Amino acid sequence: MLTARDNALEIIRFGTPDRLAGGPPCHGIAYTGANHEGYAGGGHDCPVGTEWEDIWGVSFRKRQEGVMGFPIHHPIPDPRALAAYRWPDPDDERIIARLYEQARARDPDADSFLSGSHRETLWERTYNLVGMEALMVYFHTEPGFVREVLHRVMDFQLGLAKHYVEVGVEIAGLGDDLGTQLGPLLSPALLNDFLVPEYARLFSFYKSRGVLLNFHSCGNLDAVLDVFLHLGVDILNPVQASANNLDRVRQRTQGRLALQGGISSALIVDGPPDRIEAEVRRRLWQLGREGGYFCGADQGMPWPEEHIAAVWRAVEEYGRYPLSHAPE
Repeated sequence: MLTARDNALEIIRFGTPDRLAGGPPCHGIAYTGANHEGYAGGGHDCPVGTEWEDIWGVSFRKRQEGVMGFPIHHPIPDPRALAAYRWPDPDDERIIARLYEQARARDPDADSFLSGSHRETLWERTYNLVGMEALMVYFHTEPGFVREVLHRVMDFQLGLAKHYVEVGVEIAGLGDDLGTQLGPLLSPALLNDFLVPEYARLFSFYKSRGVLLNFHSCGNLDAVLDVFLHLGVDILNPVQASANNLDRVRQRTQGRLALQGGISSALIVDGPPDRIEAEVRRRLWQLGREGGYFCGADQGMPWPEEHIAAVWRAVEEYGRYPLSHAPE
């Protein structure tokens, strides 16, 4: 039997895995600020009602338990604010010390990958800095300003990537929510003109060093799949069942891009377990019968334990290769 790590590599490479899995086994590390922390603390584990400023100078307020804080102040709301803005330094010990500590804590014999977080890699980081409504306007009225902010954000991510590579990261956890339930947030022209060249800087850095790319994007991805394929993304998550034609997504990515997710989080919340197990079995065949699929929820939700247990029970029972036959 393959180790969990080797089995995951076979899945990613559309090779000959023993079994399906929920995702690559990872020891995750993250810099201070990856989850909206500030130099003085804060972050999404704060009590409801807490306000804080992250390392980028974005102010957040925690409004609901179990839900991340939302931005209430954007430090670069217009081009006039750019000259005075102080960018975070990816070599700042206050930012990177934690990732080195977390990397040292990993068991060197662990059957897992070392993964590093670039949460809110570019698009989300930029609209937190500028404000989404203003940013949408500036794409058309102040394109030079938008390019400068995007470029400086990616400069930070590239600086951070050098530290991740130094500690031996094998999977880069990247992400920007580029879709709504119905389609893309940005037109293909804007995406390709403004974002893709910046993504290419970071992705090519990692690809040239043998680091795998796991990209998170919620929503409908039909209009951006070719971008992920072009940029060399290895795994795409969470592949929302409610927002995508999964047959079409699989057809376009088969043999080229592994998928992770695909099980409706609403179904996992609602249940019952037998319905969840039937859905998992369908997805295993639909998305994973020829490899390239990690089975799991398409969103993180506070679901009943017995419901998420039904997912893993079905993966264990029906996810051994070769998959026997299509479910009825």
